[in-house]
Amino acid sequence: MHGSAMPLTLAWMLVALCAATGGYCLLRARRADRRTRGAAVGEVVMGFGMAAMAVPAGIGPWGPQVLLAVFGGATVHALWLLRGGVHHAHHLVGSLAMAYMALAMALGQGHGRAGLPAVTGALLVYYAGYVLLGGARLLTAGGGARPVAVAADGGGGGTAGGAGDLTRACRLAMGTGMLAMLLAM
Repeated sequence: MHGSAMPLTLAWMLVALCAATGGYCLLRARRADRRTRGAAVGEVVMGFGMAAMAVPAGIGPWGPQVLLAVFGGATVHALWLLRGGVHHAHHLVGSLAMAYMALAMALGQGHGRAGLPAVTGALLVYYAGYVLLGGARLLTAGGGARPVAVAADGGGGGTAGGAGDLTRACRLAMGTGMLAMLLAM
């Protein structure tokens, strides 16, 4: 995150991971049907937005105010997705978390603020659980050539080891990236 205590090498690795995830989500969004495209587009914004936020301070042409505007828009999009069911709530949590981090960055410029400990702590607990659960699901889904159920938000299906597992891995990568950025606050 801009101005965080995250080591430079780790920051660039996070940029690469999030950008690659955003790129995969973009390809998935392009071939998604109308019903699942909204969630995939939300993941594109999150992947590329997380990559932009992880760029070390002073390198990117954007500031926290631009990131706040982008994630404010992503929050509105996530609220719109909720009309399709509560299973889209994760998109809302992610968008709000990114907007929160951008706001903390904007308010902390030159002041060293890192956000509210209670909010940051709650988000850390949420994303730690998300990563642990997502990792467990990925491990149990990839154990053989048995069918994998289609996710409620259209996140893929097919056979184990197929596109559904790659989508789960990308979501796990974004959750891990979010956890890393929150820890850097």
